[in-house]
Amino acid sequence: MARGNSPSSRSGLKAQAMKKTRLTQLGRRLGAAASPGEAVLERVANPKAGVLYLARFTAPEFTCLCPVTGQPDFACLVIDYAPAQWLVESKSLKLYLASFRDHGAFHEDATLTIAGNLVEVAKPRWLRIGGYWNPRGGMPIDVFWQTGPAPDGLWLPDQGVGPYRGR
Repeated sequence: MARGNSPSSRSGLKAQAMKKTRLTQLGRRLGAAASPGEAVLERVANPKAGVLYLARFTAPEFTCLCPVTGQPDFACLVIDYAPAQWLVESKSLKLYLASFRDHGAFHEDATLTIAGNLVEVAKPRWLRIGGYWNPRGGMPIDVFWQTGPAPDGLWLPDQGVGPYRGR
């Protein structure tokens, strides 16, 4: 994994990247954190750590705010990763993504911050993110990033979101 090519991460994120797994959100009734910097991304041990496979998270209703106008921006995020020792705990990811709802960030910043935090917490073999943003001002801005070349033998399905044509 190309760590030198990692997007800026953390921004105050209270990462649960610990040696022992301790889940603080699963099985509890919680709302989203007030901001991504207060959110907690958690991980769990990968029971199939020796197997090369792809896991995908799709967030079709991701929102954050334009940092200039305060208007909502909407995206479909597709996160593909090849886990190593850790899996991203899905409830913590949902709450983390929801913490962007009242957070001001440009499309590029939001997409790359999410990618960087996932890499930092889960330490995957490989990760890519596609941020498919709905148009603002008549132009969609789609943002793509990956940690480096995909591992040999990893099946990479299409992310399934076409270029904007009235999505």
